[in-house]
Amino acid sequence: MKQLIECVPNFSEGRDMSVIKQITDEMENVEGIKLLDVDPGAATNRTVVTIVGTPDEVIEAAFQGVKKAAQLIDMRHHKGEHPRFGATDVCPLIPVANISMKETVEYARKLAKRIGEEAGIPVFCYENAAYVEERRNLATCRSGEYEALPERITTERWKPDFGPSEFTENVAGSGVTAVGARDFLVAFNVNLNTTSTRRANAIAFDVRERGRTKREGNPITGKIVKDENGKAVMIPGSLKAVKGIGWFIEEYGVAQISMNLTNISITPVHVAFDEVCKKADARGIRVTGSELVGLIPLQAMLDAGKYFLRKQQRSLGVDNDELIKIAIKSMGLDELKPFDPKEKIIEYLLDENTNKLVDMTVNGFANETSSESPAPGGGSISAYVGALGASLATMVANLSSHKRGWDERWEEFSDWAEIGQEFKDKLLRLVDEDTNAFNKIMDAFGLPKKSDEEKKIRKQAIEDASKYAMEIPFKVMETAYQSIQVIRAMAEYGNPNSVSDAGVGVLCALTAVEGAYLNVKINAMGISDKKFTSDLLAKSAEVAEKAKACRDIVMEVVEQKISEL
Repeated sequence: MKQLIECVPNFSEGRDMSVIKQITDEMENVEGIKLLDVDPGAATNRTVVTIVGTPDEVIEAAFQGVKKAAQLIDMRHHKGEHPRFGATDVCPLIPVANISMKETVEYARKLAKRIGEEAGIPVFCYENAAYVEERRNLATCRSGEYEALPERITTERWKPDFGPSEFTENVAGSGVTAVGARDFLVAFNVNLNTTSTRRANAIAFDVRERGRTKREGNPITGKIVKDENGKAVMIPGSLKAVKGIGWFIEEYGVAQISMNLTNISITPVHVAFDEVCKKADARGIRVTGSELVGLIPLQAMLDAGKYFLRKQQRSLGVDNDELIKIAIKSMGLDELKPFDPKEKIIEYLLDENTNKLVDMTVNGFANETSSESPAPGGGSISAYVGALGASLATMVANLSSHKRGWDERWEEFSDWAEIGQEFKDKLLRLVDEDTNAFNKIMDAFGLPKKSDEEKKIRKQAIEDASKYAMEIPFKVMETAYQSIQVIRAMAEYGNPNSVSDAGVGVLCALTAVEGAYLNVKINAMGISDKKFTSDLLAKSAEVAEKAKACRDIVMEVVEQKISEL
């Protein structure tokens, strides 16, 4: 699956929108990224821009934005309420989907190196991208702000990680940029059945990591307890990586707990919601719903859906749409206004492929297959049949999880249903990928072949596309074969009244394996690399034989179970 990262550069200009427009235009010129938000502030004289996309493209867009900002913003004339030390003050990268923090750090340092070397701008790496512990904290890196730079960056202690360490004419204009890698921040508000800001604040203090001030005697009016340095002693709240405050929203006529979840891997949205519910209930207040400000990664919503299903002791092995619906309803995300997953979930917002085969109706897919178009063909159909087989096994698992009298086994079948969903989803992705592989071959054959160089390029493109078109049906074979483990388990241990569904499932799985095998063999015909084709054909033959043997075992169990009913 595609890797996605978010980049949130803060530019030191919030009043002249023509300048910001030139910077964001430069970023949008890079294919593979999407501009999600531009948030200018006149008082701070600062604009926060949010882009999302694939890592290399985001790095390119961020670099172009930083470079353009240095050309348009002169820090010698900048004034604003927000701390700052550069035309691009900070430029954090945030992992969104299918990418680790470790990988994100590598991209952040790659970006920092490029800004320093190619744009000639001093760079400090902060947060997770910091090379030394002292530079993890942004405030420490930015201490003294722009005005302190002439002396600061020339010292050994605060020599930039990349770029010049002298306060040259160019550096005087651009200032310094901090490039970092941090976790995804979610702005999340919880609605209360009260209009009291004071009571909302009390709940916020209960949950936020910083907590509340410790007092002598009366916890509200007592004297503040201070440490040996004269600082107020705090009683920590119950949630880590959470900032929060209570406020009253005139527009809705309710008080809210407004929270910034600074690391949703430590405190996810569903945990924050449930904890506020507990603390509110203890104070005689009821949570009525919640509000998501901005965007959220898909996985966070899926995790929330599974969390609430688990609390109900219901199977977690349902499709993503159902998990998202459970999350929305469980947290009341649609209480104040409609919650549209396509507009609030980052991955859905970025999905511009509206011509997927798997998004067609059953009727439409059949009609498209029967048309004069060569795709979808046997490879896509094999993948789809395999997905149906995995779906049937998952259905049996879910039915078994809900079977009356089997309540103590709900987790056993829920686990199987989750595995089945994974196989189903993978096979569905392969439906379109097989057609994409066919199209790659057609594109390769369409390349020009006038010169010897063009002929050479075309020949290699055809070879590479043909190999890919052989590998995709092999993945279908492997995945469909692996899905039989779920089918077999459901035939042996699942609801006996659904054993025939397991039987149909294994027949679908074998059809997928054998159908995809035909595509592996026919696509091998046009490949020059015979070692590649012989190796893959041998592996395919082995998978096909194993699948047949598994089919026979499962069908024997199915027939026996039916005879016993």
